Amino acid sequence: MSSKTPCRDCPRQCGVVRSLTYTPYRTMPGYCHSPLQPVAARAALHEWEEPCISGKHGSGTVFFTGCNLRCCFCQNSVISSGHTGIPISPARLREIYCELICRGAHNINLVTPTPYIQAILESLQEPLPVPVIYNCGGYETTETIDRLAGHIQIYLPDLKYMDADLAQKYSGAADYPDIAAQAILRMYDQVGPYELDDDNMLQKGVVIRHLILPDCIENTKRVIDWAADHFTEGQVLFSLMRQYVPCGSAADYPEINRTLTDAEYDKAEQYLFDSGIEDGFVQEKASASTDFIPSFHGEGILKASQ
Repeated sequence: MSSKTPCRDCPRQCGVVRSLTYTPYRTMPGYCHSPLQPVAARAALHEWEEPCISGKHGSGTVFFTGCNLRCCFCQNSVISSGHTGIPISPARLREIYCELICRGAHNINLVTPTPYIQAILESLQEPLPVPVIYNCGGYETTETIDRLAGHIQIYLPDLKYMDADLAQKYSGAADYPDIAAQAILRMYDQVGPYELDDDNMLQKGVVIRHLILPDCIENTKRVIDWAADHFTEGQVLFSLMRQYVPCGSAADYPEINRTLTDAEYDKAEQYLFDSGIEDGFVQEKASASTDFIPSFHGEGILKASQ
C-alpha cells in the first residue's frame, strides 16, 4: 500500500493523501474518513443475505469501517461513520477469509469495501476457493471496477436512486444516478450473466439491490425501469428490499422517519412484477426490523490468541 498518491479511488475524487495507518479517536482525512490500512468491525457467517448468497451455512462477511456515501438512514451508521473498528493488515485480512471458509462460508462477502481497494487487492493476490463478493453502495468509479477484474466474481451493488434530488438530499451525492448506473454496467461487462451451481448458490454475476424508501415510490419505479431497460432475463438478479427502518440521522427527515406502509410496498412490488423482471428477490414485511442489524464489536477480526 502507498500513502503518497492523492486518492481517486471513488467518485468523490477527494485527492487527499490518505494516512497509511489508523489513528483511533481521530477523524481521518478524506470523505470516507478511512486510512489505507483496512479497518473492520465484524467478520462472521451472515445468514440474512439473499438465499443464493447465504445458503445453508452463511455468507462469510467482512464489515469494513468507513464509507464513501453518507446516507442519512444508514443501518450500519455506527461503522460507516468511520469511528468504530479494528485496524488490520492485508495479511490478516487474508487469514480472516480463510477462517470464514473453514467455518463453511459459501463465499467471502466484502461489505463497504471501497475505501480499502489497495489492501483488498493485496489480500486477493492468490485466488480463493469460493467466490468473492463486492458488496457496495453502487457509488463506484469504472476505473476502480476495472482494477478488481479477476479478483471479484460477484458484484452486489445498491441502486439507491434514479432521482438526483433525493440522492443529494439523503446521501450527499447528486451525481449518484449516473455514477451508479455506469458502475453497474461495467460490473456486468466484467463478470457477465449470473451463474448458479447445482445447489442454487451464486457463483458469479451481478445482484442489483434497491432499498425502498418511505415516500419515494416514484424513485423506486425509476430504478426498476432502469434495470428492466438495460438487462434481459438471465443476465442479472434484482433484489427489491423492504427492510428499511429509520437509522442514523433519519429522524432529521420526518418523511422517511418511519417504516414503509403496506400500500407503499404493495405498489412497489406490483410495479416490479409488471416490469418483466423475472430474476430476483422480494422481502417479507418482517425484514423491516433492527433485529437483523448485526452488532459491530470486532467479532472475528483479531486472532483468537489476541
